Amino acid sequence: MKIAPAQKNGNGRLVLRAEDVWKSYDEGTIAVLRGVGFEVAEGETVALCGPSGCGKSTLLHLFGGLDEPDRGRISVNGSEVNRSRDLLRLLRHEVGFVFQLHNLIPDLTLEENCLIPAVAAGTRRGEAQQRLRQLADRTGLSHRLGHRIQKLSGGERQRTALCRALMNRPKILLADEPTGSLDEQTSATVFQLLLDVAATEGVTLLMATHDRGLAERCDRILEMHDGRIHERQSR
Repeated sequence: MKIAPAQKNGNGRLVLRAEDVWKSYDEGTIAVLRGVGFEVAEGETVALCGPSGCGKSTLLHLFGGLDEPDRGRISVNGSEVNRSRDLLRLLRHEVGFVFQLHNLIPDLTLEENCLIPAVAAGTRRGEAQQRLRQLADRTGLSHRLGHRIQKLSGGERQRTALCRALMNRPKILLADEPTGSLDEQTSATVFQLLLDVAATEGVTLLMATHDRGLAERCDRILEMHDGRIHERQSR
């Protein structure tokens, strides 16, 4: 197994690392990851590209602590995720996740959805509301805070999902096809917002996407096929 190395910045700190990672489902009959290895340095924006079923989403779920590998190591900030004694802290403070289908609660308002991770982390309500106001201003959602999710457009829902993922100020953002359900113009707007937020808040971004145009705007593209990373491209 060859590890695709990170493009290290000034301090060279690695924040994400996969080492010989294997994953299968249905008692091993469906092999999804086959010895994947790569690194991501602090502050990098990295796109995972490849056809449906190649393992992109599975990798993100492993880094987010939502699943465990059959073999190999998944590390976040130097700690192995599946053996972490403090997985809840990882999910609440170190990593933010933007899901392909938003995973928002439709009967709650935008504000209520975004405050859920802050409440789970024990953040004081006033502090959480101040953070939400800042994020809503940046994402153009201030006028929609009191609206229920079912009343929002697709682009507004995805921006809401981004706000929710950033509520606890994580330094790592995992995004699974964050623009996959959007039209071209809305997709470009949301992706630019994603890059802007990553840059201004010092967030490391690992994103799964089918959109090559968007992927090429990241620092690196990791190509995935048949559960393996076959090549690495840099801009």
